[in-house]
Amino acid sequence: MSYIILAVLFFLSGFFMKLSDDACDVGDDKSLAIALGLLCAITSAFATVSSASAAYIFIGILIGNLLALKVDGIHHIITLVLFVLISLIMGIPELSVVILLICIFSALLDEVGHELISNLTENKFLNYFFEYRCAMKVAIFLLAVCGVFNIFFFVLFILFEFAYLVAGSISENGLFKKSRI
Repeated sequence: MSYIILAVLFFLSGFFMKLSDDACDVGDDKSLAIALGLLCAITSAFATVSSASAAYIFIGILIGNLLALKVDGIHHIITLVLFVLISLIMGIPELSVVILLICIFSALLDEVGHELISNLTENKFLNYFFEYRCAMKVAIFLLAVCGVFNIFFFVLFILFEFAYLVAGSISENGLFKKSRI
C-alpha cells in the first residue's frame, strides 16, 4: 500500500476516532457515534492489514484502551467488533510479541497517565507529557530509531494524533452542541 494511502488512512482514523467519542460524550448522539466509529474501524483496519508497523500501532492502541477500560460505550464495542472482523478476514501481518507489548504498554500508559497524572503531581513536564499522550509517540519514535519501524510510521502516527486534535478542536467549537429550542 502506498504511503499516501496510509497517510490518508491514519489521518481519517484519528479524525473519526475523536469525532465518534465526542458525538457520544458531548453530543449524546449514539447513532452518530456508531457511524463515525464504523468509519474509524474501517480506516484503521485497512491500515492494520496493509503493514506490520501500522498493525503494531492500531492493535497497541486497541488493546491499551481495552486494558485501561476505555472501551466503555456501545459505539466503542461496535467499532472494536468491526475492526477485529476486517483485520481477521483480510489478514493481520505477522507480529513480534515483544514489539506489540511495547506498543500496548505505551498506549496503556498514555491512557492511564492522561486520566490520573494531574491528580498525582503538579510537575509541568509530566502533566504535559500525559495530557498529550506522549508515551506512545516516544515508543514509536524509539522503535523507528532502532530500525523496527520505518521513520515514516512515526510521521504517520503524528498525523493520526494531529487529526485527533483537529477533530477535538472542531468538537469544542460547537459541532455537537444541541440547539436550545
